[in-house]
Amino acid sequence: MTDSSSGSAPHANRPKNIHPAADRLDDIDHRILKHLARDARIPNNTLAEHVGIAPSTCLGRVRALRERGVIRGYHADIDPVALGRPIQAMIAVRLQAHARGHISQFAARVAALPDVLNVFFLAGPMDFYIHLAAATTHDLRDFVVINLSGDPDVANTETNLIFEHIRSTHHQ
Repeated sequence: MTDSSSGSAPHANRPKNIHPAADRLDDIDHRILKHLARDARIPNNTLAEHVGIAPSTCLGRVRALRERGVIRGYHADIDPVALGRPIQAMIAVRLQAHARGHISQFAARVAALPDVLNVFFLAGPMDFYIHLAAATTHDLRDFVVINLSGDPDVANTETNLIFEHIRSTHHQ
């Protein structure tokens, strides 16, 4: 019989924010990820050429990165303005002390709301940043009043309008 509390399992003492596969990424994996972060639709042959490996090797490595959870998915970066939602904001939220046990439920509920683009769980004085895109300032106000200020678990909110979103040029 083995003692599972001894920490003998691989990565048992690893901080939760470090992905177990991160320490197994080599230079080729990093180069593949860099190119995919820039253009997830890059053809495999082109990716292989940029990285300097055979297309079959490249395909296998990308598949392995997906299976290991390093590549979590592919998505289209859609401009919210094109969807009729030109008002973007970051809303900082602090939960009541008694609501600390509801952090996961709060995050899941908010992330499922239609205008929400991202939810970030934070360290510091605020518990969450909610990134959302709304059609009008009235819709933004209603979102805050109905979904946040009206929630008894919410202690405080602070809404900041986003004037412009400038993307990083190096993604990693």
